[in-house]
Amino acid sequence: MAFVAPTAEQLGLYLGLAEIDGTRADLLIEQAVALCETVVKPLPEQATAVVLSAAGRAYVNPQQVSYETIGPMSVQRPSGSGGLYLTRADKAALKSAAGRGGAFTVDPTPTTADPSPTYPVDDGYGPPLEYEPGWGWV
Repeated sequence: MAFVAPTAEQLGLYLGLAEIDGTRADLLIEQAVALCETVVKPLPEQATAVVLSAAGRAYVNPQQVSYETIGPMSVQRPSGSGGLYLTRADKAALKSAAGRGGAFTVDPTPTTADPSPTYPVDDGYGPPLEYEPGWGWV
C-alpha cells in the first residue's frame, strides 16, 4: 500500500486542537512530505508519524521560540530560527520504516562456488594418529 499524506484534520487531532487553519496546515503537511522525501523516496506507509511530527512542530511553534518571558517581554530564538525541519530521530525513523539501516551481512561467495578445497590436500601433513602421554604426538 502506498503512502497517503495526512490531512489537516489529522494534524489538528494529533496536536489536540479543536480548530486548525486548514490552508496553513495543508501547506505545512505538503512541505513536510517533500522534506521527508529528501531522506527516503518513496515514503513508506509509516512515514505519516514523522510527517505529522514535523508539520506539528512548525504549526505550533513556527519561530522555534525556546525561551519566553511575559513580564518586560523577553524572547530567545536559536540561530537560523523558524521553519520546518527533521530531527535526527525523524530521519532515523524514516530510514528504519523504509527498511534501511541496521545490521546486515554481505556474502561475497558466488552462488556457483564449489565447496571442495581448491588447494592440494597432503595426507602426510599434520600430527600422526598416535598420541603418547608425556611425549605428545609421535
